[in-house]
Amino acid sequence: MRKASVERKTRETDISVSLNLDGTGMFDIGTGVGFLDHMLESFSKHSGIDLKVKVKGDTHIDFHHTTEDSAIVIGLAMVKALGDRAGIRRFGSALIPMDETLTRCAVDVSARPYFIWKVSFSRAKLGEMDTELFKEWFQALSQNAGLTLHIENLYGENNHHIAESCFKACARALRQAFEIDPRQAGQVPSVKGSLGS
Repeated sequence: MRKASVERKTRETDISVSLNLDGTGMFDIGTGVGFLDHMLESFSKHSGIDLKVKVKGDTHIDFHHTTEDSAIVIGLAMVKALGDRAGIRRFGSALIPMDETLTRCAVDVSARPYFIWKVSFSRAKLGEMDTELFKEWFQALSQNAGLTLHIENLYGENNHHIAESCFKACARALRQAFEIDPRQAGQVPSVKGSLGS
């Protein structure tokens, strides 16, 4: 089982993350930000990653540090659980509809982070959460998990649906990419023999 736990404490946040890449989508999320909790629960369920996230953050200032730092620590835990990334499928993609909304995600678990975000919102907030923070979450995940990550909202009107479809699309793409490929026979999926170099 590919499991990992990571803790990170700064003057802005105190975060602990435990995950199991080979789980069933069980979650225990508490970030202090209601909408972010909802998104991470959905991310866990649809990725099949068992995910426990506990955050004590400076939410009296705003939700930026809590949002970004939670993705940093989840990304670090993913790297730890993946090890040398041997045997994984490496690439994944998903096209996720949510009522009137359609969002596409493609990912390469390359250990070379690169992030493309083609998503816009017509509202500044969802609940108490700034919609601009969704980009920050995915950017931090890409950088710290070593993902080439492309997310594009093709169309949609409801901001909740747009945000949630991004998390679900990323979850399903990662589920595919993290899977062990029996045809790889434990080999690193790169002609170079390693990922990230």
